[in-house]
Amino acid sequence: MLFVLTSVNYADRAAISIAGPAIAKDFRLDAVTMGYVFSAFGWAYVIGQLPGGWLLDRFGSKKVYVISLFVWSCFTTLQGGVWMLGVTTAVLALFALRFLVGLAESPCFPANSRIVSAWFPTHERGMASAIFNSAQYFGTILFAPLMGWITHRFGWHWVFVVIGCVVFFLAIVWARTLFNPKDHPWLGQAEFESIERGGALVNIDHRKAGTASRWAIVKQLLSNRMLLGIYLGQYGLNTVDYFFLTWFPVYLVQARGMSILKAGFVASVPAACGFVGGVSGGIVSDRLLKRGRSLTFARKLPIVLGMLMSTTMIACNYLHVEWLIVAIMALAFLGKGFGALGWAVVSDTSPKEAVGLAGGLFNFIGSMSAITTPIAIGYIVGTTGSFNGALIFVGANALLNIVSYLVIVGDIKRMELVET
Repeated sequence: MLFVLTSVNYADRAAISIAGPAIAKDFRLDAVTMGYVFSAFGWAYVIGQLPGGWLLDRFGSKKVYVISLFVWSCFTTLQGGVWMLGVTTAVLALFALRFLVGLAESPCFPANSRIVSAWFPTHERGMASAIFNSAQYFGTILFAPLMGWITHRFGWHWVFVVIGCVVFFLAIVWARTLFNPKDHPWLGQAEFESIERGGALVNIDHRKAGTASRWAIVKQLLSNRMLLGIYLGQYGLNTVDYFFLTWFPVYLVQARGMSILKAGFVASVPAACGFVGGVSGGIVSDRLLKRGRSLTFARKLPIVLGMLMSTTMIACNYLHVEWLIVAIMALAFLGKGFGALGWAVVSDTSPKEAVGLAGGLFNFIGSMSAITTPIAIGYIVGTTGSFNGALIFVGANALLNIVSYLVIVGDIKRMELVET
């Protein structure tokens, strides 16, 4: 279910990029304006991380997640109606609705991490996290061609209506299927004891928070060098991610001369490689643990190797053969997936009393790239008339992830809160 929900989550995020060229044409928007429209989701997504994490720790994963899904489905569907408004009003309404979607989705990834922490022992957590995290690529594989076809055949506004209806249906299913380990009617005592011995936080929704206030906890989290390095690394990784989620289809249309329909299908190729890389990174990490390597080595090796692969996208600035450009982008996204173990690391390191809040802070800092990446690339393209500087910008952020894990993070281990 986490895999399915995350697939649709990222399909919803990518919807604006698939529909972007048609929206820009209909409303006569330049690159800078499109950059701000693309960033609307990110502003709210970042703002909602800490409140979302606190709500998860306060009310539990199920209540917060289900409410999030219902609200998110409503605001996504409403985006399909902005075409009926005047240009200025439509752009403002689209920005506002994307903002509200970002706010509604903000608890989802911290909730994913929290659920994985509750259900999986340490030596299975890398794979579990990789499965839900790799769903972002599967969502693009499945939905990018579909959304490209819907845009081509029926118009861009129908993309949002379809996605909104899918999310509404999943909210109903999730409300009936999500349980904590301690409350699940099908979970036997032997399995419960097995995952608990392996390090799963089976009582996470029954654990009382310490006496420290949530702001005191945030202060402790931000003063921990290991966590700061993890958070900064996630910012670099997410920059690669948000380039593919926002500007990549536009890059294919404007810089490489593809049609919107073809760009929708081509965008699924790097996504497929990202999916393979995402699952592979989790498998490699967990196998290294089972072979006796340290948690630090098992998590860092895939991250560093993956981000090195992501930097290869800069080579596209010097290539003109279409299939070779797609292949390089596919390699870059394969690496991004292989190195996307940040959520596994969060599950490994978050204080037991504040897994939701720690995940929210991690996603708060990492998702700032959802704001900076679309806007920065918009200005780069608008100023230079080329995507060359944009690819260098994204590649440099992949290097930031490598430096963070090799220089700042140090040993990966669970942080203990100090009661105040």
